[in-house]
Amino acid sequence: MMHTFIGDLGHFFSIAAFITALFSSFSYFKASTTEDLDRKKSWRINGRAFFFMHGGSVLGVVVSLFFIIYNHYFEYHYAWNHSSTRLPTHYMVSSFWEGQEGSFLLWMFWHAVLGTILIFTNRFWEPSIMTVFMLVQVFLSSMILGVAIPQLELKIGSSPFILLRDAIDAPIFRENPDFVPKDGTGLNPLLQNYWMVIHPPTLFLGFATTIIPFAYCIAGLWQKKYRDWVRPALPWALFSGAVLGLGILMGGYWAYETLNFGGYWNWDPVENAVYVPWLFLIASIHTMITFKKSSTALKASVILVITTFILILYSTFLTRSGILGNSSVHSFTDLGLSGQLLIYLLVFTILSIVLSWMRWKALPTTEKEASTYSREFWILIGAITLCLMGFQVLVPTSIPVYNSIVEAFGGISNLAPPADQIEYYSKFQLWFAVLVALLSGTGQFFWWKKMDRSQLQKDLTLPIVITLIISTVVILVFNVGDPTLMVLLVAGIYTVVANTKILIGVLKSSPRLSGGAVAHIGVGMMLIGVLFSSGYSKVVSLNNTGMLISRELDEEFNRENLLLFINEPKTMNNYQIKYTGEHLEPLEGPGLVKKDQVTRISEFMAVADNDLYFEGDQLFQANDTFAIHAENTYYAIELTSAKGKKYNLYPRIQDNPTMGAAASPAIKRDLNKDLYAHVVTRLSHEEVEWSELDEFKVTVNENFFVNDYVARFEGLQRIFEVNGVDLGEGDLAVKGFVKIQGEEKEYEAHPVFLVKNGLVGRIPDEVNDLGLRISLMNIHPEENQFEVGISTRQKDWIILKALEKPLINVLWLGTLLLMFGFGIAVVRRYTEFKKMREKGVE
Repeated sequence: MMHTFIGDLGHFFSIAAFITALFSSFSYFKASTTEDLDRKKSWRINGRAFFFMHGGSVLGVVVSLFFIIYNHYFEYHYAWNHSSTRLPTHYMVSSFWEGQEGSFLLWMFWHAVLGTILIFTNRFWEPSIMTVFMLVQVFLSSMILGVAIPQLELKIGSSPFILLRDAIDAPIFRENPDFVPKDGTGLNPLLQNYWMVIHPPTLFLGFATTIIPFAYCIAGLWQKKYRDWVRPALPWALFSGAVLGLGILMGGYWAYETLNFGGYWNWDPVENAVYVPWLFLIASIHTMITFKKSSTALKASVILVITTFILILYSTFLTRSGILGNSSVHSFTDLGLSGQLLIYLLVFTILSIVLSWMRWKALPTTEKEASTYSREFWILIGAITLCLMGFQVLVPTSIPVYNSIVEAFGGISNLAPPADQIEYYSKFQLWFAVLVALLSGTGQFFWWKKMDRSQLQKDLTLPIVITLIISTVVILVFNVGDPTLMVLLVAGIYTVVANTKILIGVLKSSPRLSGGAVAHIGVGMMLIGVLFSSGYSKVVSLNNTGMLISRELDEEFNRENLLLFINEPKTMNNYQIKYTGEHLEPLEGPGLVKKDQVTRISEFMAVADNDLYFEGDQLFQANDTFAIHAENTYYAIELTSAKGKKYNLYPRIQDNPTMGAAASPAIKRDLNKDLYAHVVTRLSHEEVEWSELDEFKVTVNENFFVNDYVARFEGLQRIFEVNGVDLGEGDLAVKGFVKIQGEEKEYEAHPVFLVKNGLVGRIPDEVNDLGLRISLMNIHPEENQFEVGISTRQKDWIILKALEKPLINVLWLGTLLLMFGFGIAVVRRYTEFKKMREKGVE
């Protein structure tokens, strides 16, 4: 049955959202430009009415699309392409924004929420800022329109409500247009992670909030209120910086937990496309604060606020137009929206430049910016540093854009992005980070006091002395030998020490002013954490056996990886390490189950052979049937310390349909370091070679040897059900019971011998841990003997790589302090705004 009504309803809401956004923007524009107070009020009411209709339409689109996903209406391409019947509800939410259309819709939703807040919190600026706000919403709404004009060969937007038969040209639809698949292709398994439930909404809220300072800035230039826009825009800029920064940090932590490159930032073009606007946003926050304090840096604030929003649009174009091609694993494929995205970018870029040029000479300036010992000078230097930091990343990230422009005019461009992204970007960003650290430490003293040379020397002496003492101790204790990293260490410690001194003074007088100091301490700690966790990360899975893992692989691979055969212990970095077998992940609930204790009855279903426990908790009883994540296999690693304490790690390999065998690490967290381990490769059961079958006769309870293990045949039992076989009335099936004593425990094998329709069949049973496949070949009742067949293969093995990440918790603690500092600053600035509004100052 085709559920076309909900799709038609969703498409109607999409069109309504576009039209109402257009009418709302126009109405607010008229309210902003009309002098007559009655007409101004009337247009304002119209603008609000259309806005709320727009918000309701956006909500209607959201509900319609999620209803389709939640109810598994796979006749819709979006649901089929991003969801499946096996997804739990929280991952269905993730599948909502996995595609381009859903992520645009999420962005629109946040705009609708933020617009509602703006309308009820700042009525004075409402007409002008909502004109800009809703114009942006017009362009976003157009991205999900999915309207085609055949006469003009024009398509506007990509609808999430397109039917599968209209999206894919498959023979089945020609035969049966109403064909509906029973299941979808599902959410990318790598995104089935709790961080992917909260990271995208946070990141897109950060994207959405950048429009508010931009809208205030454009409204201020437009209405010639050159100074007034900064005060209401500043709390939102701080909030935007906090949320966008939090979204970036969440993405980094997801990468650290899920991917296997051993870090949290890979300088991927999509990562860079978010990082650069954030740097400009932070720079704009500092210049806006400076203007509020001393009426300087207004022009810098205008440039930076506008640039931040334009860079958000540019990053959207980069990641969604398909222009990045193969240079990023995160970018979306082109859905035919590249033209719209380019128009979106150019319209707001040109309008912003023209308006700024028209008002530039009228913007107030001051001579205070020239003083070397003024706080304004040092904040301006800091802002310039942040901008240069951003440009250094932006220029090489944009190489695919340069190539496309050259090729569009008939030329040939051979420019290529950096081959080693991490090394290329890090060598420049490191020195920018040093400058930022020194400026954020020193600049705080200029902010809080009127400075001259003698006062500066007096204030900086103690922090510098303490910094040098702490740095010397840290360098000696942690054996920091790289001169570049020494400089970064000293700069990071100096930032922490200097801002701690400022914080102590501020807490004594006015704690609500402490946000800047707390945030800067967080930055310093992040730099120290990055320095040690990346610069002094070391491989601990060293192959000290004297034997090569493979002659076909290079020396580094053979040196830095451990070959672990199942249940054969080795030594690694003061631990005894042992691989103990494969585990599967149940679809519902926490925990893992041992693969050799379940029987797979289908790709996604398994039956418990006995009661199943994980770390002391019972997960299933014997014969329970449960669903599993078929794509995930976990490899149990047991670590035993010198004191005999045991730890279990479960690194994962995911058979990902788009990325192949994707390895995810397991992390053992200690206070001063992380042990970060992932499986490089494993024995492939599909490609394994079995030995020829050895057959011999045994009696009940007779011991025999199989591949150097002692085994015992304990008897037979008739069974009436065989998985995959339909037993008839005259058919017979028996299950053998064979016990094998392994190195660690006793195993059971249950080969099946059956007679169906007069034909003999045999179903062997495998003991993966021991590399055995046991078959019940024949039964000799007259001799009371049973014929057993044994095939052997290489025992299960994995190749493991493990790294030690020292002081990485300093990085995570720094991120928390950074966010806490932002929070204090947001509350303070909004409180000030609220007090001024209550006094009638808008």
